[in-house]
Amino acid sequence: MGILNGKRALIVGIASNKSIAWGIAQAMAREGAEVALTYQNDRLKPRVEDFAKQLGSDVTVQCDVANDSEIQNVANYVENRWGYLDIMVHSLAYAPREELQGNYLDSVTREGFSIAHEISSYSFAALGQVLRPLMKGRNGSMLTLSYLGAVRTMPSYNVMGLAKASLESNVRYMAENLGPEGIRVNAISAGPIRTLAASGVKDLRKFLSYVENTAPLRRNVTTDEVGNVGAFLCSDMASAVTGEITYVDCGFNIMGMADV
Repeated sequence: MGILNGKRALIVGIASNKSIAWGIAQAMAREGAEVALTYQNDRLKPRVEDFAKQLGSDVTVQCDVANDSEIQNVANYVENRWGYLDIMVHSLAYAPREELQGNYLDSVTREGFSIAHEISSYSFAALGQVLRPLMKGRNGSMLTLSYLGAVRTMPSYNVMGLAKASLESNVRYMAENLGPEGIRVNAISAGPIRTLAASGVKDLRKFLSYVENTAPLRRNVTTDEVGNVGAFLCSDMASAVTGEITYVDCGFNIMGMADV
């Protein structure tokens, strides 16, 4: 019996089978959870429906988090289909590509700043608002994905670092707000992985090499490893863990200066 046996999980933001969200979805399905997936638009619908089939599910629903009515529709769909929800995984981040080039002050714009925060941070709170009634009193868990750039400067990460800092603060405020309802809220801060989302960051290959040579484990993390931690954090085995940012990065975040 898996650690998520009998639980129902909504995973928001899968667009690729090389993504962290896919690693989490696979781990949750393996551990016994029923899984529902969202897709952003009609172009991505067939791909996400195929991902769901691979997980033994036929539960998919459209959700563009820039649209409040679609966010509400997700909650309506889950309620009509399942009646309740145990887990929500938020795997969304976006900033215009030109905002992730060069130096921060040379690239940041009012519009880009707003978009990055709306999609990458506000959407987590917006989903939490509409899904909390379905999770109340069920020892539910909400999980999002952050990155070390939230607390330290990273080359070309720019406005996304600020958005992730907002997201991590979001985790703490939501954890305090939802704790009395029996809902836990956490984040995973994963190390760099060659995903579709990460492809927009300049010099990703160079950074992957740097982490591999610097992290205590002398390698990069995998989507499977992040998925395993995600399944644990959303399970009853982590029933006293909330408001936390858990690093899954082969220890890179602890380093000050490498012994090279």
